[in-house]
Amino acid sequence: MNLIKSAVCVTVCGSLLLAASVVQAQNTPQETRIIEIYSDADASAVLNARIAALKTVLELTPEQDKLWPPVEASIRKIAADSMARGKKRAEAKPPADFLEALERIGEAEVIRGQDLKDFVTATRPLVASLSDVQKHRMPAFLGMIADAQSPLATRSLWLFEEEER
Repeated sequence: MNLIKSAVCVTVCGSLLLAASVVQAQNTPQETRIIEIYSDADASAVLNARIAALKTVLELTPEQDKLWPPVEASIRKIAADSMARGKKRAEAKPPADFLEALERIGEAEVIRGQDLKDFVTATRPLVASLSDVQKHRMPAFLGMIADAQSPLATRSLWLFEEEER
């Protein structure tokens, strides 16, 4: 009986070791391939969908719709500039030290700050014409955090997400 148990144990252990080595061989990287899962065309399609969704969520009246083009143009400019900055950052040499990294962050924040100011300027006439219900929908749709205790970073706004891609 002990001989049978020993034989079964050896067979099971041997099978487990063989299976483990096969799995390990399959998981050993043969060749690293980079597959782009989110292309520029995808980013453009997502931007178009978000702009259309924002406009739909706001349920603009015909008079308000006349004030929409500068808002859309501002969003598209921010997205294009953000994508260009992201590509530039991806192609740049790594920062030499933490001070250079902080300097790059500061420069990017200044540019995003100006983009936000331009967006506010373009959006102000439309927002002035919105009802309270419409005004309530816009911040959440842009990705603004409702918690007044938390600082709001530009990275929480989908306007700038292409920079982080």
